[in-house]
Amino acid sequence: MTPSPPPLPLPGGMGGKRGITGVILAGGRGTRMGGVEKGLLELNGRPLVAHLIDALAPQVNRLLINVNREHERYAAFGLPLIGDVPALAGQGPLSGLHAALTHADTELVVTAPCDLTGLPDDLVARLWAAGMGRNPPLAMAATGARMHPTLCLAHVDDLVRIEESLELGQRAAWRLLSAMGAGIADFGEASILGQNINTPEDLARLTMKADGA
Repeated sequence: MTPSPPPLPLPGGMGGKRGITGVILAGGRGTRMGGVEKGLLELNGRPLVAHLIDALAPQVNRLLINVNREHERYAAFGLPLIGDVPALAGQGPLSGLHAALTHADTELVVTAPCDLTGLPDDLVARLWAAGMGRNPPLAMAATGARMHPTLCLAHVDDLVRIEESLELGQRAAWRLLSAMGAGIADFGEASILGQNINTPEDLARLTMKADGA
């Protein structure tokens, strides 16, 4: 049986440190999409980030969005916005994970990318189960042999190691998390975790699928 993650809602009298903060990573440049803000692209008539909020919010104690532009449009979703730390910004998902751990008011953080079109309702529980044997807890998702470091459970004590990596220009998140001994939550090769939107063609394909084409 899968062990349960820390309880919801955030217990009082614990200094705000128990529980899990969820952070949606929407701070990328969207280079392969022509520089558009991927989280604001629409699927089924709603922005991608709105779908992700619906899926992740019930699994965490608090939800934040990591953004580096289009702040006013993201603010409309009613969640706190956090940006990359300026000196370490623009280095991909690792910058987002660093920002998440910097701004979270809980010891544990779970991240998810804004362009993921389907999120399992047991994502956090399975990441927790995969990472709880580490000290501190650390895990990332996988679909077979493919790692998904943007779907990550990390602890605030990991912040120093992540910051050191960014300062050295070592921005490969999956490589760093592997070197740190992250547990692997394998969702299987057929999992919906593989349905990211990285190109205009990806969006068109998923839109056609949603329309039944």
